[in-house]
Amino acid sequence: MDSYGLSTQLSMETLHGSLTDPAISSMNLLNELIDEYPVAISMAAGRPYEEFFDVRLIHEYIDAYCDHLRHDRKLAEAVVTRTLFQYGTTKGIIADLIARNLAEDENIDAAAESVVVTVGAQEAMFLILRTLRADERDVLLAPAPTYVGLTGAALLTDTPVWPVQSTANGVDPEDLVLQLKRADEQGKRVRACYVTPNFANPTGTSMDLPARHRLLEVAEANGILLLEDNAYGLFGSERLPSLKSLDRSGNVVYIGSFAKTGMPGARVGYVVADQRVAGGGLLADQLSKLKGMLTVNTSPIAQAVIAGKLLLNDFSLTKANAREIAIYQRNLQLTLSELERTLGGLPEVGWNTPTGGFFVTVTVPFVVDDELLAHAARDHGVLFTPMHHFYGGKDGFNQLRLSISLLTPELIKEGVTRLAALITARLRWPRA
Repeated sequence: MDSYGLSTQLSMETLHGSLTDPAISSMNLLNELIDEYPVAISMAAGRPYEEFFDVRLIHEYIDAYCDHLRHDRKLAEAVVTRTLFQYGTTKGIIADLIARNLAEDENIDAAAESVVVTVGAQEAMFLILRTLRADERDVLLAPAPTYVGLTGAALLTDTPVWPVQSTANGVDPEDLVLQLKRADEQGKRVRACYVTPNFANPTGTSMDLPARHRLLEVAEANGILLLEDNAYGLFGSERLPSLKSLDRSGNVVYIGSFAKTGMPGARVGYVVADQRVAGGGLLADQLSKLKGMLTVNTSPIAQAVIAGKLLLNDFSLTKANAREIAIYQRNLQLTLSELERTLGGLPEVGWNTPTGGFFVTVTVPFVVDDELLAHAARDHGVLFTPMHHFYGGKDGFNQLRLSISLLTPELIKEGVTRLAALITARLRWPRA
């Protein structure tokens, strides 16, 4: 017996149910395989390109923000120091600068008080779902497949997620109408629908302009919120307006992240929640209450880094990411051309053709599961993400996701060649 006694013995049955859900552990599998097969080319991780990382930029960004506090806001040196070293306000110290960035890049008119700066977009999702989930009637709608971070936040907040069909044009507004009717018939209350209109993770698909307008019409007619996640909107061959910029009825809660456009290591995201809450100010105020009990505040030093990047680029992340945008476009087109070169003409093998973002979806006529992924890493030296992880393990077993963002052209060519060898070999296996 250990010194703590038998009373400290724990079992999974006594812990939160989310801990045994496949969605929670899916990304751990990839990390384990990367560690076990370090020479395997990873086309799995949706991470930003690293060539332009420079430690000196961190200092430049912080200096730029401190200069802003001194000269633009006329703060004394002691206050500047305190701003970086002390606990900051719960909503964040750079909400006004984020609002200026949204006006510059997205044509979104957001008041600073409607912005809550979060520890990545992940915290924003958790705060929103925890706030909206009042009782067992409440459900969230989300496209199938959907981002595992959203699925994880729903699990942690005990929020049921009902799937909405996706098409090559993104989430299907007409199926959304059907799901709303189904929920009403079952006495459920749909609080929101999560949607990524631009280059969605994991599929890479986007919504065209008519579909965006139709989605807003459905939300307004049914009184539900749309949770718009726009992590990849800058990285396309064309820019369509965000749902938030088109919203005239206050139905869109906008989730933003600087992980891809600012600096992933800063872990800074935000939410624009300007909806009025009867007797409670803005929805942002309610989210801030929960944040105060969760993370207290987002690191002021991390916020200063992001603020400096905004200040040095005239508040435009489009301008700040000009080189990255060009590289992602190059990598995307190269990946698509290599897929055509190596797999074109193979029966029942296909892929979609996104115009931006980080991801491409490949469809094959056999099961793509974690066992095949381990085989790919061990015997073919390539990693991808099985799409069933984005369906909660209920669908997508004939698809895989490729990420094009992190690799050089040479690694993309070799990675696709290795993937093609895996697929070609697998096609020769006898069908079950």
